[in-house]
Amino acid sequence: MRRLACLVAVLAWAGFSAPAAKAVTFSFYCISNNDAANCATGEAQLSVDVIASGADVAFVFTNTGATASSITATYWDDGSLLAQGTISNGAGVAFSTGCTPGNLPAGDSISPAFATTTGFCADSDPPTQPKGVNPGETLTVTYTLYPLKTLADVLSELGDGTLRIGLHVQAIGTGGSESFVNNVPEPGTFALLAFGLTGLAAARRRSV
Repeated sequence: MRRLACLVAVLAWAGFSAPAAKAVTFSFYCISNNDAANCATGEAQLSVDVIASGADVAFVFTNTGATASSITATYWDDGSLLAQGTISNGAGVAFSTGCTPGNLPAGDSISPAFATTTGFCADSDPPTQPKGVNPGETLTVTYTLYPLKTLADVLSELGDGTLRIGLHVQAIGTGGSESFVNNVPEPGTFALLAFGLTGLAAARRRSV
């Protein structure tokens, strides 16, 4: 259902050149699998909205649900699009650039292995779990793009798995921790997603 919502958002954006920015939402899947219930909690509660912020791209992380959990670190594993990043903490959240450990825990359990690009991660400040993204809270990380790169490029690479986002989540339920990576559309769905992105680029050219 989240994959369909992602596709619909992109296609709608491609067809209408409204001035307001449109967010594309990605859900997450568990890669560490320490506890099935904790994995299910994260998959149900965690999401990221990817949205234009002027010429930059913002990643807005949300933890929505009733079960205790705290996003304590965010990771990216592609350096071909994103440049300098800035952090905007929501109420009750405090993140800084850099992270410990330097790579997403359990990142080597998937193929290809998740390899964090140097400098493309952020950690919650001490005390780690209270300052993380708990239910009802948000964190925004905004990246400047390399020259000639656009939001459409970011969405395309998120869609085909070239660019991935990882989360380390702690204090789930009674205290467990898990790692998550963003979902990508099914191959057939991605073809439609790419079509929508092409339409977006064409719509922008017509408006210039």
